[in-house]
Amino acid sequence: MADLFHRDSDTASAPDDAPRPLADRLRPRSLSDVIGQEAVLGADGPLGAMLNAGALSSLVLWGPPGVGKTTIARLLAQATDLHFVQVSAIFTGVPDLRRVFEAARLRRTNGQGTLLFVDEIHRFNKAQQDGFLPYMEDGTILLVGATTENPSFELNAALLSRSQVIVLNRLSLADLEKLAQRAERRLNRALPLSGDAREALLEMADGDGRGLLNLIEQVMAWTLGGALKAPLDRETLSRRLMRRAAKYDKSGDEHYNLISALHKSVRGSDPDAALYWFARMLEGGEDPRFLARRITRMAVEDIGLADPQAQAQCLEAWNTYERLGSPEGELALAQALVYLALAPKSNAVYVAYKGARDLAKKTGSAMPPAIILNAPTRLMAQQGYGEGYAYDHEAQDGFSGQNYFPEGVKRPVLYRPVERGFERELKKRVDWFARLRASRKEP
Repeated sequence: MADLFHRDSDTASAPDDAPRPLADRLRPRSLSDVIGQEAVLGADGPLGAMLNAGALSSLVLWGPPGVGKTTIARLLAQATDLHFVQVSAIFTGVPDLRRVFEAARLRRTNGQGTLLFVDEIHRFNKAQQDGFLPYMEDGTILLVGATTENPSFELNAALLSRSQVIVLNRLSLADLEKLAQRAERRLNRALPLSGDAREALLEMADGDGRGLLNLIEQVMAWTLGGALKAPLDRETLSRRLMRRAAKYDKSGDEHYNLISALHKSVRGSDPDAALYWFARMLEGGEDPRFLARRITRMAVEDIGLADPQAQAQCLEAWNTYERLGSPEGELALAQALVYLALAPKSNAVYVAYKGARDLAKKTGSAMPPAIILNAPTRLMAQQGYGEGYAYDHEAQDGFSGQNYFPEGVKRPVLYRPVERGFERELKKRVDWFARLRASRKEP
């Protein structure tokens, strides 16, 4: 277990010429050196405010890989004079945690607090997460957990109630450029890249600072021995380096974030954004059949009868995908997406359906009015079933205007068509029937 724990000062005191990765050599020595997280570390940010007040609480650092979660935890311990202990939820079991807590308890009796940093904290099960609570409550440890997953889904409510969630953002291209310049100063030489290639290198890092430094280390190694005679262009760099795979978990937070972005882009009538998020999901390995299903749902939820052909377009695209497979069939899904994005929008049927479900729950087992019940037996006829029913085809205008709701249930207006697309025509029909119903004095 000794290799799981180390003080912040252990790494900081290692000589500069030690054979360590560039990412480790460039690890910030103070919170002011951390790039890209000014919103949380600044004087007005949550961590900055805590430190200024001298009241650091237990934290959950939530963000993608390579944005400084471990570094920030180390520097928080340094800034508050707490002993820094780091464990990984992947390699640590309950007996290991007991030893950590006991050591922290002894340290506390000697007047030294402990900041326990738990990497990948979401990988601990419920019982293990519960095990932190008494030590957090009595001050034995100040817990700082790090996670790439949404804490709302992955962490216990009890643990979250005792911690403040700090959201760390992926690094922007500007942040990555600052980091690249810092690396160049440390290595005392410029990256052997053209301007376009340099931009490509930053894009390859995909917001991951540690990933960028690893890429820079590879590029700088090519300059040893004078092997490079001229700066590399984008095409040459792309041949030599593989682009990092985009962060995407088909069952995790990114899945839901991206499908939400896709759906809202269609709802917002933006075909370009819809195609972008569609492509992002495909590049991440999403099952096109899931996308076909969701695209069809968009047609019935957000377009509905404003364009009755939208649903048919989606089903045909889905059917085409099943016949062609990937990648050719994905074009049919893209075509359906563009159609949906440019179609008139209406959620009138969706709203009406939800209203009908709510009304059905409230009215329980209320019977239909007797006039519209069939009477296949004499007893049912004696009960008045079907008595007075008006056959609509025989009524004036093919409309009897009878009440079809249960007795005692006030007629609601559930379906309210919009003045867009085909629903303009449907609204005329709805209004026409309403006028007829009123003229015939429906009860």
